[in-house]
Amino acid sequence: MTPTAPIVPIGSEAMLARLTQPQAALQQVQNAQASSFSALLTQGIDAVNQKVLDADNTLRAFALDDSVPVHQVTYALSQAQLSMELMIQMRTRLVEGYQQLMNMQL
Repeated sequence: MTPTAPIVPIGSEAMLARLTQPQAALQQVQNAQASSFSALLTQGIDAVNQKVLDADNTLRAFALDDSVPVHQVTYALSQAQLSMELMIQMRTRLVEGYQQLMNMQL
């Protein structure tokens, strides 16, 4: 699992540093726009695959020893399940859109 960024108070220096650096967010948006649709799909599939692998590794660590708490295993499994369900829904919508395009009369 990847650690999340801590919540910082609104008036803190860390929050001001985040707000004064919009170039990083702008760069991420530009990179996302520059990537092709197939690259975007590939990145999404890779992210889902990584979540499933992380959940599997967390479950394996829980089964081997008790160093991993059960709530962390449950969270990782549910996160992987939701990611997989979202990917399946996206695939279904893409296939339906493709079928509609192929059935159009020109």
